Amino acid sequence: MQLINIGFGNIISANRMIAIVSPESAPIKRIIQEAKEKALAIDATCGRRTRAVVIMDSGHIVLSALQPETLSGRVDKDLNIEEN
Repeated sequence: MQLINIGFGNIISANRMIAIVSPESAPIKRIIQEAKEKALAIDATCGRRTRAVVIMDSGHIVLSALQPETLSGRVDKDLNIEEN
């Protein structure tokens, strides 16, 4: 199992991630609101602004204060280390 640090000591399983998206668009804001209503949203921002939304295969939505590019880079870096 590959784990990714999503900021402030919060770690998720990279194997369960479907997508990393920006929270700026209306459809993503709707997805976040619906997940909060269904208690499927996990807020890992530690009170900071949400900059990335991680969609998991379980239907959960993880909110992170890190940029999507940062999270993507961490996933790529860990995949390259695992392959070598």
